[in-house]
Amino acid sequence: MALMLKLCLTFLFADTFGLSLHSPALNLTLILEGFYLSFTFWLRKPLLSSDSGLFIALVLDTLLWISWLYFSGGATNAFISLLLLPIAIAAVLLPFWAPWSLALLSNVAYSLMLFNMPQSAMSHHGMDMQSHYLGMWVNFIISSLVLTTSVALLAKRMRRQDAQLAFMREAQLRQEKLIALGTASAQMAHRLATPLASLRLLVDELQEEGDSPALQEMKSALAVCESTLTALRTATESIREGAQRLESAEQVLSGLTEQVNLLMPAVNLSLQPDKGLDKLRLRVDASLQPALLALIENGARASQETTGEQRVTFSAQRQGDELVLGVRDFGSGIPAPLLQQLGHQIVEQPKGMGVALLLSHASLERLGGRLILGSHVDGGAVAQVYLPIQGAA
Repeated sequence: MALMLKLCLTFLFADTFGLSLHSPALNLTLILEGFYLSFTFWLRKPLLSSDSGLFIALVLDTLLWISWLYFSGGATNAFISLLLLPIAIAAVLLPFWAPWSLALLSNVAYSLMLFNMPQSAMSHHGMDMQSHYLGMWVNFIISSLVLTTSVALLAKRMRRQDAQLAFMREAQLRQEKLIALGTASAQMAHRLATPLASLRLLVDELQEEGDSPALQEMKSALAVCESTLTALRTATESIREGAQRLESAEQVLSGLTEQVNLLMPAVNLSLQPDKGLDKLRLRVDASLQPALLALIENGARASQETTGEQRVTFSAQRQGDELVLGVRDFGSGIPAPLLQQLGHQIVEQPKGMGVALLLSHASLERLGGRLILGSHVDGGAVAQVYLPIQGAA
């Protein structure tokens, strides 16, 4: 459209708008612009996909506008304000530095054309036009400043709001999935209560007829299932009521170690806590311990698949106002494409769907914490849990 406008003004309406076409180089400029537009139209997708590519294209557009204006009257050209178009596009689409750079380029070019204009061009039909051209120049500078400040700030604010809306939309979708998972889990837990009670009665009857090692293992397994179901009911009630409490970091770690020994006796858990954890207080609820247990269980499974041993290293250290809990396994690590997805959405893969990590991430977010997954330099994966410290005990 810009090229069509230039062609019409050059060859059809030059006299109408008082354009002084004083150089044959103008035709060469228009031909070069035609080749340039063909080239950029061919590369439009790469140009629009990067800020630097679009900025370079806008700089070349500005230089082409400056060339046409220079060869068609310079500062006396009534269409000098078209130099504001690349600045406006950059203010909306590019970072803050881009419209400022284009505004500087345009203002310098306009100033050179104005102050190098011959004295004979300052008069029109015997009238002194110097003050008129100077007013146009000041108006151009003010317009470019408005574009580079107000418009750029509004565009930046809109981009930030769009990012916040996208984040909230993703969080809402994640919460809907969690509600669906929670509803299904509550239904399954309710349905498990009756068969577990029946199994307990059958085991007691069998024990009256005679005891055996297999029967003792069945009793132990039933005891774990019953305690887990009771803990699930208690946690559900606690989370629904929003009950939270303050515990020392040492209490959290001791309770976690006890649960690992009870529920996962085959796991070789190496605990590496810092000193002084008994003086740090954390805000916890019933979902914190299951979230940490899920991370340890995932790490133990990954280590067993690679080394044949359920080996997990658990560390705890203070970093500023946060307590960092690290769970490291000795498996094959997490593939890079999954690092940004695990913990945020359900992932379809042969080893599982990442539901445990999704639940752990949601539980930690509710407590003001966060979960970061990564790879260890010596192999394996690392899950780091950041929990805010509430104060000293």
